[in-house]
Amino acid sequence: MKIAIPTRDNHVDNHFGHCAYYTIITTDADNNITGEEILESPEGCGCKSNIAGILNQMGVSIMLAGNMGQGAVNKLTESHIKVIRGCSGEVKDVVRRYLAGEITDNEQVCDHHDCSHH
Repeated sequence: MKIAIPTRDNHVDNHFGHCAYYTIITTDADNNITGEEILESPEGCGCKSNIAGILNQMGVSIMLAGNMGQGAVNKLTESHIKVIRGCSGEVKDVVRRYLAGEITDNEQVCDHHDCSHH
């Protein structure tokens, strides 16, 4: 399984659309972390970029994120990527907690397209 995490300074970035880069974690059937890749964030807002398609082509099936707007949620879902919002902390710790069943989607959508969000 491949899991994508919007990242800044090795922590889950609070806003998907403005992350510095994406960390892509690969796990095996026993939920062991077997690989890690860095994908540079595209220019502009996450919901207006092709990041969902790129992640889908890479085989990503899960997105562990902090906050995310509905447009980005829709694009990722359309690309067969399950979105888990409300994540925070160091990337590998968040992945381990998700794999242990300790993290579920908080279902909150960021609806700001002003201020520092967009």
